[in-house]
Amino acid sequence: MTGLDRETRQMILETWDDFVKKSLPLEYLLELDYKNEFPTEIIRQMNDPEVLGLHLLPIGEEYGGLGGGTFDIYRLKEAVSRVDLGIATSFFATFLGADPIMVGGTPEQKKYWFERMAEEGLILAYGATEPEAGSDLSALKTKAVPVEENGTLTGYKISGRKQWISNGGVAHVYTILAQTPKGATWFIVEEDAEGFEAEKPEDKHGIRSSHTSALVLEDVFVPLENMIGGQEGRGLLEAQAVFGYTRVIVAAMGLGAGWRALEIATRYSQERVVSGSPLADKQAFTHKILVPYAARLEASRAAIEAVCERLDGGEEGLQTEGAIVKYLATETGNAAAESAIQALGGYGYTREFEVEKIKRDVRITTIYEGTSEILEWTVGRDRWQEHLKSAGNYYRNLAGEMVAVHEKDPNVGAGVVSIALNALATILEYCRAQKLTRNQHILFRLGEIISWIEVAMVFSERAAAEEYTETVKFDRDTWQAMARLFAREAAQKVVFEGPRYIVGAGAADAAQLVTELGVGQVLQWNQGLIADMDLVRDSLMKTFEGPET
Repeated sequence: MTGLDRETRQMILETWDDFVKKSLPLEYLLELDYKNEFPTEIIRQMNDPEVLGLHLLPIGEEYGGLGGGTFDIYRLKEAVSRVDLGIATSFFATFLGADPIMVGGTPEQKKYWFERMAEEGLILAYGATEPEAGSDLSALKTKAVPVEENGTLTGYKISGRKQWISNGGVAHVYTILAQTPKGATWFIVEEDAEGFEAEKPEDKHGIRSSHTSALVLEDVFVPLENMIGGQEGRGLLEAQAVFGYTRVIVAAMGLGAGWRALEIATRYSQERVVSGSPLADKQAFTHKILVPYAARLEASRAAIEAVCERLDGGEEGLQTEGAIVKYLATETGNAAAESAIQALGGYGYTREFEVEKIKRDVRITTIYEGTSEILEWTVGRDRWQEHLKSAGNYYRNLAGEMVAVHEKDPNVGAGVVSIALNALATILEYCRAQKLTRNQHILFRLGEIISWIEVAMVFSERAAAEEYTETVKFDRDTWQAMARLFAREAAQKVVFEGPRYIVGAGAADAAQLVTELGVGQVLQWNQGLIADMDLVRDSLMKTFEGPET
């Protein structure tokens, strides 16, 4: 396993917490947001080895970095995102900008650029998205034309336009994706290159402390040594190769922002008295506005950490798993922030209170690094292929694994997850037999319910483990209650929403599906639901007791 030991990781997180207390009061963050201002000095300090040096985390030790793994980066990104998602976005953009070099760079390129990053605290930007291409990198229009001298290739002239580039006007170095005669290729462009210009920053809905702008390249000469990897045509493969990693880090950002919003709402509920008692005592408030989101956020955490551990263990790709965790964590973070506004009522809707800003900020996590809709399509397509390749047994095999988890520990929701996985296999088989995935909407909705039930599966597995990760704030009984709550919700998505689309496409009789999918069994698993919600509520109040100090 790559990465830091727990003590080093904790020291980095504590250093960040101390910096936040000294340098990032809420009033300052709200001012940055209001002014749409990039915090140049804060980012400089974050990248200064003599102050914080957080930029060293993903850089290998051989280049002067800390050699952190995906798990370490997730932990830091969650912590930064709890404070300000604009700052988290700017900081993440440097990591993202370095990814093409990390994945496809030559040894010489890695040594040169990573050593400069470590020593100089360079800010990077990732230039892939274009005005008309969006998430579809295959529609790339930026061109890189070969330049020769005396019959020898010396470099390329790049022309085109990039859109929505984080750190677009403040980066020192840009990795730019452009079409060469042999296909899409990554290039390194420095900020002072002739013909290169960043336009004015966008006036955004949220993450206003990050700098986002369009880039214009007009015959920008890039020397041959700045073509990443030294060969043309590998750009799309290299971009795809890091989706498992980059999307899990954005998932961490949604997780951090969502939990911060939920924490504020929980503390407020203990202070706000209505009809003689605090909101914290009222099920109508806690069981709608707090408890479901706590369970979903911890389910997202379990899935994020599972992907991190697999990546740090040497597995490659995991694009589907990255799409699943990014989808659920960011959608949940966005929904939790919306619920927190509702929790605070009129206060939540005003700019001087933090949850209003969190809601505007976290919305972007469902858009960048693949919109939620792109992720639904990715998950639906990939798991559909697994269903076909396995002759319909992909989810039935996973259901068997959940039976084993349930037998090990019947308190984690694995039993209802196993029922839902078998139901999902049946739903997919109906789709195959009736060719229902020709309806694009059905494939996308399959992506949604697959994401939910796969995360429920992981949460149940991890809740049954004898030891929990360092990140769990709750006792064993509470975390298992959260796993049960999420398992029930995910299972109901499968057995109610899946059949809805089968029946909607005219492919089956509703009464037959109710029996075949085990709808009654899933409903039976709701025994104990309110008691579990009470337990989670009580634990939330204990964990976030009273106003912050």
